[in-house]
Amino acid sequence: MSFERLPRHIKDAFSQRGFTELTAVQQRVLDPALSGKDLRISSQTGSGKTAAVGILLAPLFTEAKSTGKPRALVICPTRELAQQVRSELSWVLAGGDGTETTRIGVVTGGTSMRDEMRTMSRGADLVVGTPGRLLDHLKRGTVVVEDIRAVVLDEADQMLDLGFREDLEAILEKLPKERQTHMMSATFSRPVLVLANRYQKNAVHLEATRLGAANVDIAHVAHLVRAEQRDDALVNLLLLAPDELTLVFVKTRIDATKVAHHLAKSGFSAAALHGDMEQRERTRVLDGFRQGQIKILVATDVAARGIDVLDITRVIQADLPGDPEALTHRSGRTGRAGKKGLNVMLVPMNAREQALRLLGRAKATVVWRPLPTADEIHAAADARLEAQLIAPLGDEAPDFRQRRLAARLVRDVDPFTLVVRLLRFAGHDGPCAPKVLTVVEPPKMPAGGYPVTSRVDRARPPWKRKTGPHGGPHRPPQR
Repeated sequence: MSFERLPRHIKDAFSQRGFTELTAVQQRVLDPALSGKDLRISSQTGSGKTAAVGILLAPLFTEAKSTGKPRALVICPTRELAQQVRSELSWVLAGGDGTETTRIGVVTGGTSMRDEMRTMSRGADLVVGTPGRLLDHLKRGTVVVEDIRAVVLDEADQMLDLGFREDLEAILEKLPKERQTHMMSATFSRPVLVLANRYQKNAVHLEATRLGAANVDIAHVAHLVRAEQRDDALVNLLLLAPDELTLVFVKTRIDATKVAHHLAKSGFSAAALHGDMEQRERTRVLDGFRQGQIKILVATDVAARGIDVLDITRVIQADLPGDPEALTHRSGRTGRAGKKGLNVMLVPMNAREQALRLLGRAKATVVWRPLPTADEIHAAADARLEAQLIAPLGDEAPDFRQRRLAARLVRDVDPFTLVVRLLRFAGHDGPCAPKVLTVVEPPKMPAGGYPVTSRVDRARPPWKRKTGPHGGPHRPPQR
């Protein structure tokens, strides 16, 4: 869809960023029939939902002159995501000339409360914040809510998972009753629906993307591995393309530090990102990753919220996610803005059935492969070097000194011997030698292309909670 229905200044902003059409979720929020309604938006990572929020909220800031008091709140689960949302909304609401016509304030934990209070005292039209810090400002009166006309809960499922229910309820209770309440969530699980039903009025559910539909440009690959060889298996996977930006997911902050150290010791440019890091250090690591100085980022699920780096070519899930929503959030860090991406899962042998159920619920089509062998890793290294050597020189034309040396070498040394010697100096195999791993064959594949489950799984009926005589949960008699 083209930009005909967009306001002029937002149309200019999209054009300035090089966009030529709107995503599904951006088209849906422009529907005139939805004007003034509370929305429940199901839209996966990478589907342009933050820009859709900007389109949704834009009329609030153009209908009347700014009073310096916020007219909208956007609540996010983490400070990284809050900063990312602020950055995205800034260009959407600024217009094509880049002039900041809508003042956006950010309030998050881990930053100076005094600095935030000073910023809020200068006025803000829109406030983006994390639940705990935003509630602190509301209690202090440094974020005034009397003019609030809309609130957006971004990634509501994640905020509930992180234990922010009470903070969210306290914030929503303090806001004016006459307002719009929009909820963005990958899926509307029962806890999210309970919250939505309490605070939304006659809500309309927009399923902009079905579960798994947003990440159509992502290939999913799974490898069976012995649990004790996980870190070495990770090394071998990274050796296939050691210079590509890669996001590695683990479960705990301790594991993030441990795995990043293991990779750095093996010669990779790797760093950890987790919730216990100081904000300054988190910012330094993220900036290094965005700029390509850090090639491999090892992160926990919470810490990875808000990472929006378009050039991430691989996501490697060293630990299995806990649910299909987490799998979708993780894999959605790659394959962004129309680029192709790769999501790789390391599956311990004793977690094979768990992985099958997880992938099935996420509706992800996965290819099971054995881990790369040393020969395959070396072949990939050779292919990379060959591609570099046969590519046109372009702007890298040799200078006089290089030409003179090349001429002498070609004249004095047999070409084959010369190339062999140069290859020895190239060091193109990667930062370390491939690790020796136990060969684990992938699951057998039936004709339909899906992994075969065990006989027990095929025979087991769907799980159903037993109920007692009055409809409650069944409890066995006490002995």
